[in-house]
Amino acid sequence: MPHDGHAHHDIPPDGWKHTGVRVIPGSSLDTNTAQTPGMNRAAAINYARVGAQKIWAGTVHIHPNAKTGAHHHGPLESVIYVIRGRARMRWGEKLEYVAEAGPGDFIYVPPYVPHQEINASTDETLECVLVRSDNEAVVVNLDIEPVEKPEEVLWVDPIHKAPSGTAS
Repeated sequence: MPHDGHAHHDIPPDGWKHTGVRVIPGSSLDTNTAQTPGMNRAAAINYARVGAQKIWAGTVHIHPNAKTGAHHHGPLESVIYVIRGRARMRWGEKLEYVAEAGPGDFIYVPPYVPHQEINASTDETLECVLVRSDNEAVVVNLDIEPVEKPEEVLWVDPIHKAPSGTAS
């Protein structure tokens, strides 16, 4: 019996071999997923591929100097981890807010928040890992005309302090 006290009656004796931990090689990601103009998404973890019930994970590549169209992901929460490059995120009803992230940074996008991902580099592909709070990738593309001058929002938290001379 498993340590949690629940018997796994539906798993045959050798079932853990096929229903336990799964390794998804980076070379076998599925590009047949919801897409947004200016961005290439590829699924690693979802219901169809591994039976995931509550999460979706994959990669996102945005080509140099490219930007996605405005979109949101319905009721899903999203986490973006920057591997390589410089991400510029714009969000708001008119995409009026902006912040940037680099390698090692995490970005959190709440449900229904209109946003746009931008590759801030003119010569390097922006490479990220993306995780969502459901097993299917919901993408709702929006027709939003961005404001001319976005308001910069500094990412200030217990680790990243506000630069001197700015309000937090």
